[in-house]
Amino acid sequence: MSRARNRPVTKRRRRRLAIGAVVICAGIVAGVLLARGTIDRAIQELTLPLKHEDVIRQQAHEKDVDAALIAAVIYSESKFSDRTSSAGARGLMQITPEAANEIERRSGGTTFKLKDLSDPEINIRYGTYLLRELLDRYNGDEVAALAAYNAGPGNVDKWGGSDLSVGEIPFPETRAYVEEVLDKQQAYRDKYPRELGY
Repeated sequence: MSRARNRPVTKRRRRRLAIGAVVICAGIVAGVLLARGTIDRAIQELTLPLKHEDVIRQQAHEKDVDAALIAAVIYSESKFSDRTSSAGARGLMQITPEAANEIERRSGGTTFKLKDLSDPEINIRYGTYLLRELLDRYNGDEVAALAAYNAGPGNVDKWGGSDLSVGEIPFPETRAYVEEVLDKQQAYRDKYPRELGY
């Protein structure tokens, strides 16, 4: 036994040891990279989640609304989770029952039920319909449309309508909302171009 331990290191044995060390190092590096990718995806999922991208893409195309804008509104309204606000707004895009009934009426629907707002597809469809309507009302101006989505068109009309700049929004909550949505819109474009159809 002691002879085996003390035997001289030959070229062949050195080569085997070197190859073994390289394989072990490569395995460690691969493991770290895989874990890092998993961690990066988990962090991204927490910091900038994206779900229902197929519905977002479809609604963006159908209603000619930027997919990243839709995702950013969902992020700012609900962080992609089905919830009901203290004001009664529901679902991913926080649609009020009154707004949903009005959208249903104007779009020619007749089967809407309040529980439908928990369905991501219906909620995103209704929220995108509302965004398209507000963009049309304010000549495509995203600042005014987003301010109206948050504070209502009546307020935005008083504040200057399509001439409104972010700094002119008098409600701090609405100003912060518009800033966040515009910031997240760019982040969604940068992080999820393939998923959002860019």
